[in-house]
Amino acid sequence: MSILVCTLGTTWQVVPEILGVLDPERCPLYALAPERAAAVRHEACLPAPTEIWVVTTAGTTGDGDLRAWWQRLGHPGRLRLWRTAATDGAAQAEVELIRELIHRAVLGAGPDALLCLSGGRKTMSADLQRAGMAYGCRAMLHVLPPEARDLQQRLNAQDFATPLPADLAAAIQPVLVGRSRRGDLLDLAPSLDAKRFPLPPEDAPVPVLAPSLHQTLAARETEGGNLLVQYHAEVARSEHHENWRCLYRLPPHRIEALRHAELGPDDRAWLAALPKADLHCHLGGILDLDEQIEVGAAVWETLHHHERQLAEADAKAWLDCSDLAGGDRWRFTDRERRARAAAALLAQTDRTTLAAALWPPGPRLALTTRHAWGFKAYEHPGSLVGSTILHTPAATWAMATAIRDRCRRDGLAYLELRCSPQKYYHGFLDDLHLALTRDHEPGDPLIRVIVIADRRNVDSIAATVRLALDARQRLDGFVVGLDVAGDEAVGDPNVLAPAFADAFAECLPITIHAGEGQPALNIWKSAYHLHADRIGHGLTLAQAPELAQRFRNRRTALELCPTSNREVVGFHDPDHPGCDTPYPLRNLMALGVPLTLCTDNPGISRTTLADEYVTAGRLAALTRWEALALIKQGFLHAFLPTAARETLIKTVDQQIATALKDLP
Repeated sequence: MSILVCTLGTTWQVVPEILGVLDPERCPLYALAPERAAAVRHEACLPAPTEIWVVTTAGTTGDGDLRAWWQRLGHPGRLRLWRTAATDGAAQAEVELIRELIHRAVLGAGPDALLCLSGGRKTMSADLQRAGMAYGCRAMLHVLPPEARDLQQRLNAQDFATPLPADLAAAIQPVLVGRSRRGDLLDLAPSLDAKRFPLPPEDAPVPVLAPSLHQTLAARETEGGNLLVQYHAEVARSEHHENWRCLYRLPPHRIEALRHAELGPDDRAWLAALPKADLHCHLGGILDLDEQIEVGAAVWETLHHHERQLAEADAKAWLDCSDLAGGDRWRFTDRERRARAAAALLAQTDRTTLAAALWPPGPRLALTTRHAWGFKAYEHPGSLVGSTILHTPAATWAMATAIRDRCRRDGLAYLELRCSPQKYYHGFLDDLHLALTRDHEPGDPLIRVIVIADRRNVDSIAATVRLALDARQRLDGFVVGLDVAGDEAVGDPNVLAPAFADAFAECLPITIHAGEGQPALNIWKSAYHLHADRIGHGLTLAQAPELAQRFRNRRTALELCPTSNREVVGFHDPDHPGCDTPYPLRNLMALGVPLTLCTDNPGISRTTLADEYVTAGRLAALTRWEALALIKQGFLHAFLPTAARETLIKTVDQQIATALKDLP
């Protein structure tokens, strides 16, 4: 709705003169000289008003002619009029009352109001302009009358409902004075809005209006600086996690909108466009089916004829096997042979058949407790990639290309990709480093690697740690940390600790899978015995408030993965009914625990990082403001050197500010 607000003095004709500019079809005043009016209208893309609000004083007599003109037009919208009550000659009292009425009218008309500054006394025009500057308006307009104003005033209502003579129409000069944005101070609690300062009933003398809107505004402007400082301080006190610096420079109404808007499916587009960091993403589960097929095709092209024949036979056996439980589907252990068979499956099998084999029917919810395969039911869609196919440089280069493209498509500015290079071929990390960093340009996603040590193979952990440390030194920081994964029920952290001595000595950052489906005690052991800097998942941490407080104090972060957490453990999700356990994100945030959202295995779970935020919004009623704070946490807890991390955060802060300009 677009409202035209006017003040009325002795010259009622200013109202049709402005309406003729804004709505020439209903008020064809300038039909014989349309150029000047059209120029003003098009300059600011001004709409035709749906209502006209007129504010006038007790002594005005022109409203009768105004109503007669309105009837001649056939009522193009709604005409509303407010008149002050008589003030017994107290001029200042009437000035105060008309000022209050003008302020309330502009506030009630909203920030898209159109204001006509031509009518009434000079003080009324000044008050109208002052109100427009304070409460916001789409346009402030003025009409410069012709020199023969007395001739114009002799025209009647009928004359102003039809085209004016060309010379008179050309002599009237409408002018666009300006526009204004709603002031920041209006939204500070208690907000200055039309509910608190309503307009009185129209067509009746208006008595004194209290409380005074214009006096309240003046007092607030006097204390404006202090009030804004107090507002931002209160925002900071009330939130659990620090947000982007650029957000605290937004006007209060934008901040409040972000703080109260819950995430929903419609938010996916702008979330995807925001730069994000994914700190928990497995190489073996990152690719979707189409990307897996591309990797398979790249390997297939390198195979000789006899290798292809054997691989096709193995692939057929894989598809025909009734035992679908992950790696048990293969009837041989030779790694290179498995890689060739996987390439055959991906390159030669119909996509529909392949999808049905990798994602068997049935809900992917609480798979570890509700499915006969247990955890293998979750990881099965990734059974053809990762350590299965990564035994040739061709697979590595193809996978690296797909990962870089995925990062760009998903809006990732930073990715920590975790993998087990000891399971691949010698020189794998060198090839991956070269493939991921070649032709890197400013603005490209920054990708780093975390090496996984398997807690189930205690004897191999020390060698894995040494491999990670050597690669970090040799590849100029490409390896940024160490991960401990595998079944939480085995490999007590106290027993594993000696194997990590070299990592502790060289201060290699450590993240540990813990508390996904096991008690908080596992998280405690990881924090105290293995000196974890981050915890992968950590879903049960809220069950140990003192430990959660330690995480907060030491800034030890959790890497939550909503979709995989739902699929593996099972949590309440309105879109996937079947579990009643609430997702712990909200409780962990209330405890002030540092945390961020990650994808875990986006190809396996058919998700992206933007989708993870939408899912978290559904599981835990996240707001846009909270989502932005969690995105920042991802950068704050990256395993990068401090200087590099700070530079990345500053760059992303600027990108966030730009991205939010177009957010409704």
